[in-house]
Formats: sequence, structure tokens, C-alpha cells
Amino acid sequence: MAAKKRKKHARPTSLSYGRPLFAQKPKATLSSDATRHLIRTHHTLQKQLAKAIKDGDTASAATIEAQIEQQGGLKSYQQASIEGQSPRRGGDTSKQLIDWLKETKTIISGRKVQLKMLEIGALSPFNACSRTDLLDVTRIDLHSQHPKIEQQDFMKRPIPSSDDDKFDIISLSLVLNFVPEAIARGEMLERTTEFLRISTRLDISLLPCLFLVLPAPCLQNSRYMTEERLEALMSSLGYSCKKAKYTSKLAYSLWKLTGTGDSAPLFPKAEINPGKSRNNFSIVLC
Repeated sequence: MAAKKRKKHARPTSLSYGRPLFAQKPKATLSSDATRHLIRTHHTLQKQLAKAIKDGDTASAATIEAQIEQQGGLKSYQQASIEGQSPRRGGDTSKQLIDWLKETKTIISGRKVQLKMLEIGALSPFNACSRTDLLDVTRIDLHSQHPKIEQQDFMKRPIPSSDDDKFDIISLSLVLNFVPEAIARGEMLERTTEFLRISTRLDISLLPCLFLVLPAPCLQNSRYMTEERLEALMSSLGYSCKKAKYTSKLAYSLWKLTGTGDSAPLFPKAEINPGKSRNNFSIVLC
């Protein structure tokens, strides 16, 4: 049985704020430092814009929108995002997912049944997941410009009516951190549980699972989040952490949905790591 429903909240802002458009042939002209700076700046401005819109501050919103355009708008941000995840820079996060699936023999040569996977916020249809015929991948993004990526907001995707329409794997790689509001991040994580199928169709202990990738500072240098708090929050949704890996930049984790979530624990925004140098990333469940 899936986790109990929590009280629904009106989403503070559209998820379309923050996610980049997809460029079919981006030019690799940015250095690594310039790429990181552009992404960080755009992310900060998008959060400020979302807050201004939420507060009804049209003057500030117009000023922030002008700043975004001055640094190249979504087009430049999109190029930086794709360049940052290019194979040339070792940025294809789906390689880690494939490695874990192979390591646990979740996907092995000779298996006749494909695993259904939903990739949310897909930037390219040509990542590591596309290079195995053992995965049947559905790719969605808010601003797709490629025929192999469906243009769709995950928060508006219809809830599957049967197990046949659900997935064995969901990928949420560098997406959650672009959602502007902490409550909306919690709602997105909670909604993933309704798209994963818990069945005996495949005798694989790792499935169904959620592949989650966040910038490492979201958990290692936040005032409001830690690895332990994320694990407690995910446990309340019915997830159990099966794999985790940190690099200097990213936090990878793989979560199995057990279906034994508890709606009792609430996770409001609460400071647990004070410090002027820390960031404000948080996830709220209420």
C-alpha cells in the first residue's frame, strides 16, 4: 500500500520557473567555471523571481526578469546546463544509475522483460539510459524541443490508473533543486510514489526505485537539510535508501519504494545547521 495522502497545498509557483529549455546543438563555448557561475546565478535569480511573483511585487519581478535576460536568458542557461552534463565533462548523471542497476543485476544481458522508466526533466534523449535496450524510457521536460522528449509538467501528468501505466524506475536528476519552493519540492517527491508500481512482475529486490541527484551542497552545506533529514523525510514517504554516492559536486542516491510510508511525521522548514555561509535549500512536507 502506498504512503497515506497528505494535505494538498496550492503550489506557490509553476515548476516552469527554473528548468532550462533543450537545445539540440548547443555550442560548447563556456569554460567549466563560467558554466557553473551562469547556472548558479540563473538559479538564484529564478528563486528571487518566483518570490517576487508570489508576493505580487511586479516592479521587482520586472527588474529580475531584465537581469535574467542580460545574462542571456533561458537560452544561455540551457546551453550551460547541457554543457555541464555533456559526456566530454563526465556530466551524464544517468551513467551512475546504469552502473548501480548493472551492479545489482537489475539489468542483465539476456533479460527479456524491459524495465519501464520515467525520466523527469530530460535534457537529452542520448544519455546512458538510451544506450541499453533493457530500459523502456519515457522522457518528459517542461520545454522540450526534441521529438523524443515529451513536453509536460510532471506535476500535471495524469496519475496512472493501473500498474500497467506505472513505472519501475523514476529518474529525478538535478530537477528538485530547480523547483523554486520548498513545499513544491516535497509535493514532487510525494507524487513520485503514485507513479511507481509495487508488484511481483519482476523478482528484483531494488525495484521500484527513484534515482535522485542533487548538488552536494543541498545536503552538505544547507541550513535546513542534511543527509539524515532527507533519509527521514524519504522514509515517511515509503522510500528506503539502497545506494548513495557523493562527489565533490553531486549527491547521488537510489531509493526503493516499499509502500510502508507513514503520513504522521511532518517536515517543516527548520534550521538545523546555522551559519552565514550555508545555503537555504530545503524540502517541506506538511
